[in-house]
Amino acid sequence: MGRRLVRGSGWGPRAQRLAWAGLWLCVLVSVLAFLGGRILPRSQATNVLTIVGFTALGVLGTLGPIALLRDLLLAGLRPFLRRRPTENDDEGAVSRRALLQRLTGQAAWGAAGLTLVGGGVQAARGPEVVRVNVALPELPEALVGYRIAQLSDLHVGPVLDRAWLAEVVATTMALEPDGIAVTGDLVDGRVDQIGPLLEPLRDLTAPDGTWFVTGNHEYYWDAPAWIEAVRGLGLTVLANEHVVVERDGHRMVIAGVHDHRAESVLPGHRSDPGAALKGAPEAAVRILLAHQPRSLHAARDLPYDLQLSGHTHGGQFFPWNLILHLLQPAVRGLNRFGALQVYVNKGTGWWGPPLRSPARSEITLLTLVRA
Repeated sequence: MGRRLVRGSGWGPRAQRLAWAGLWLCVLVSVLAFLGGRILPRSQATNVLTIVGFTALGVLGTLGPIALLRDLLLAGLRPFLRRRPTENDDEGAVSRRALLQRLTGQAAWGAAGLTLVGGGVQAARGPEVVRVNVALPELPEALVGYRIAQLSDLHVGPVLDRAWLAEVVATTMALEPDGIAVTGDLVDGRVDQIGPLLEPLRDLTAPDGTWFVTGNHEYYWDAPAWIEAVRGLGLTVLANEHVVVERDGHRMVIAGVHDHRAESVLPGHRSDPGAALKGAPEAAVRILLAHQPRSLHAARDLPYDLQLSGHTHGGQFFPWNLILHLLQPAVRGLNRFGALQVYVNKGTGWWGPPLRSPARSEITLLTLVRA
């Protein structure tokens, strides 16, 4: 990044030295933030280090891909920049190629700055309430209008703390849902470090229950301990299991699975949408809670009508959102794969850099309607 963006910027020696120092400082504090979060006891100092380090990571994560896009642009324009010198050229004239390199270098810094500022403002706004109607064929009248609030990827920890979580809980409760689904990546930290931050979840209640499935981040921080802690807060953990909701004799099955890659971290925690339906009664609607959208590959041939997922953060910030479609079959919003519909929540919080551009965080309220 330094070779591409600092040397080609046209800045003076002092400005270039400052830019180099800034890049190396971002690298240093990013590494220290990761190590500190794992090794050091949780304190206000380590929280500040984490916030600063993740912000620095956002700077690097924005500048790097923009530098690559600039290189690709210059490579594409190279054939058009070649020309033979003429007798009218001044000895000190700046070639078109050097001028373009300078202008695109400065434009890259400007684009990165706008992305960082805009993404920071968007993240600070907090989650918006997104209302979605899910049309299901032959939905019984008793289940028409059934409302599920979905939270996903809250990432409660050193950045998104107890006060933030309390606001999310209050907003969700004001929606008066019939059931609440929390689809993974609830925490960033160990139970002994950040357990008290989750106390507001005791107020996250609904007539038919609050259901939780693990995400990949739970497995970074001792998933079995978090599963027990979440149960202790009153949430129903669906570990390849299901619950049954009934309205006027019509049943709806809510099933949940471990994270898609959980078994690679913890043997015995295989994600199994089929096992989650074992023993389930005949039902008018079957809904699967699965952290990663790619779980649909195992679910689409099973009798599920709807899958609720998260994980992608909707791309979270530019330009990484451009490659997300290569990694997941669905990135945001309501998608259809044959008979199975998949809703992907953009994340109620965020992970890493405090950036949200263009994907603002969300609390989803899904309402079942008849197709």
